[in-house]
Amino acid sequence: MADPAARPLLAVRDLVKDFGGLRAIDHCSFDVKPGTITGLIGPNGAGKTTLFNLVTGFLQPDAGRVRFRGEDVTNLPPYRIFEKKLCRTFQLPREHRSMTVLENLMLVPGRQVGERFWNNWLRPATVKAAEARLRGQAMEVLAFVQLDHLAHEPAGNLSGGQKKLLELARVLMAEPELVLLDEPGAGVNPTLMRRLAEDIETLRRERGITFLLIEHDMDLVMSLCDPVIVMSEGKKLMEGEPERVRRDPAVLEAYLGGQYAAVEG
Repeated sequence: MADPAARPLLAVRDLVKDFGGLRAIDHCSFDVKPGTITGLIGPNGAGKTTLFNLVTGFLQPDAGRVRFRGEDVTNLPPYRIFEKKLCRTFQLPREHRSMTVLENLMLVPGRQVGERFWNNWLRPATVKAAEARLRGQAMEVLAFVQLDHLAHEPAGNLSGGQKKLLELARVLMAEPELVLLDEPGAGVNPTLMRRLAEDIETLRRERGITFLLIEHDMDLVMSLCDPVIVMSEGKKLMEGEPERVRRDPAVLEAYLGGQYAAVEG
């Protein structure tokens, strides 16, 4: 019998997406193996965020399939994909600004007992106990990302870096198996960047969460990701270990902007 760990957690096959006369995704295929932190890089306009939108149901492909844990999820709406533990963050955080940091997390889990208004009248003890458990879980997650001291602060008051940590925390409330991170390092200062990278690696190592991340910070990609997938014009250009990608002449010239050219010299 085949080893289940050898089967890709996410399988993208021959995806195509057109916007009018523009082909944003052009027969793109790749796998994400369980237990990895896979990097997705490429220049602006390469189709990376569009690809995320296709995988998570925010856009429907014109052709191709997406499979998660072997199940075809291609045409499912985003909330159904989210329920299957395939979750994402966004390049621009989407926090509920007027709600507290803690409330942002407590809002995430679906099918809460208190959502049915009659339970508040007929089963108040059950609702209270469920809310207490949820609050405890949320505080544990906030402590993990070191935002627990801001639990009762309006989310709109957080810094840009703190909002990125809040995005990660909200995803963790869904107990995901695969997390798609869209530029987690964008607008984040070096201190928070290191914390975010450490959190991602800890979640992979200790909780078995798999990550696929878009990132333009090549230092972060090369230190955190293995493998690295390079996209160009909606296609997969190459895939490999960070060192191989770093030394590939075409990648150096087109996607890393010569950032590491001095290393080769």
